[in-house]
Amino acid sequence: MFENFVSSLPGAVYLGLLYALMALGVYITFRILDFPDLTVDGSFTTGAATAAVMISHGVSPWLASLTAILAGMLAGACTGLLHTKGKINGLLSGILMMIALYSINLRILGMPNVSIMGENTVLSAFPPIPFMIVVVLIFKFALDAFMKTDLGLSLRATGDNKRMIRSFGANTDNTTILGISLSNGLVALSGALIAQQSSFADATSGIGMIVIGLASVIIGEAIFGAKTVFRATLAVILGSIVYRIVISLALQIKGFETSDLKLITAVIVIIALVFPTVRSAIKQRGAAKKRSAELLKSLETTPGGER
Repeated sequence: MFENFVSSLPGAVYLGLLYALMALGVYITFRILDFPDLTVDGSFTTGAATAAVMISHGVSPWLASLTAILAGMLAGACTGLLHTKGKINGLLSGILMMIALYSINLRILGMPNVSIMGENTVLSAFPPIPFMIVVVLIFKFALDAFMKTDLGLSLRATGDNKRMIRSFGANTDNTTILGISLSNGLVALSGALIAQQSSFADATSGIGMIVIGLASVIIGEAIFGAKTVFRATLAVILGSIVYRIVISLALQIKGFETSDLKLITAVIVIIALVFPTVRSAIKQRGAAKKRSAELLKSLETTPGGER
């Protein structure tokens, strides 16, 4: 079992880096905007489908990946418009767009799946793991830099307190649309790279992506903390890698099969969500015991408390 796990470790790290871009996108909506965006399940497939179809027709994989980002941003913008201009609940906006994207993705693909086996991709020209480390870090530092700009600060403020930022004259509708667009652009890029890594795109490849993204964000924050944007984005990337390593380890356990992947993911997310609460409760209990001990000690040292 241990030998199998060690041999699968590079593959788990590689997948973690590929999905890290998607996790960064989920971080923007889930943590920064505080927006429950389910468009992710659709835009991931949109990116994969767009890149795969373009590459299969002889288009440069770099141009195909860029087009995938734009397609994802367009999907995110539609969700943002439904929520801000259409006044539709955020969760419902994402669900509606996710449903619409399923049909749109089938239109893009023209069939349930498209193979790009043997085609040149952006991943085939470089060593996979070092290349993905560079790509992920570029987007990580670009996101960190953006969040320090006036527009980025407005985006963060929109997620913290919309009423307050409106009082300063900022247009929260525009910042919300921008944030959701950027998020789905990253998600679509992740889908495009996954399609190039697996050499095919499937109409159902995006199912459950939001859970994987949330798992990466929550695990990263629980283990590495998120006190600053720099630390938070780094935690999300590392969380994506840790998540894939845990999945790889779990699948080595006897009794678990590949079909149990969704169940394992759900259990990991539950543990990651419960862990901070349990840790906080233990800390509070320890602090209460310490205060009780100090109080008893102070009573014993006072004249009235001498025995």
